[in-house]
Amino acid sequence: MEREILDTLKYQVTVPTSHTFLVRFLKAGHADKQIVQLACYILDGTLESYKLIQYLPSQLAAAAIFIARRTVGRNPWSPTLLRYAIYREEEVALVARDILAENQS
Repeated sequence: MEREILDTLKYQVTVPTSHTFLVRFLKAGHADKQIVQLACYILDGTLESYKLIQYLPSQLAAAAIFIARRTVGRNPWSPTLLRYAIYREEEVALVARDILAENQS
């Protein structure tokens, strides 16, 4: 049965990573080069923390963008990001706090 499923899908099976979500959210948020680079740097740093494994890849990506936007002085969350990420600013802020706390320890 598994073979039939894989044949039907033409073996195009993948698991979305936090980077996949990051790219999508950055496009939705019309990020400039500075925000893109900063968000990528922040997201890469989350790979070093065992504590952050509790969060979904999409949550980590959203929080990285939140931190990057806030760092460069832009509104940290927007209605467009809410629409694409489906996370409210309050939810993203909690994950962002944990990321920043891990970076400081």
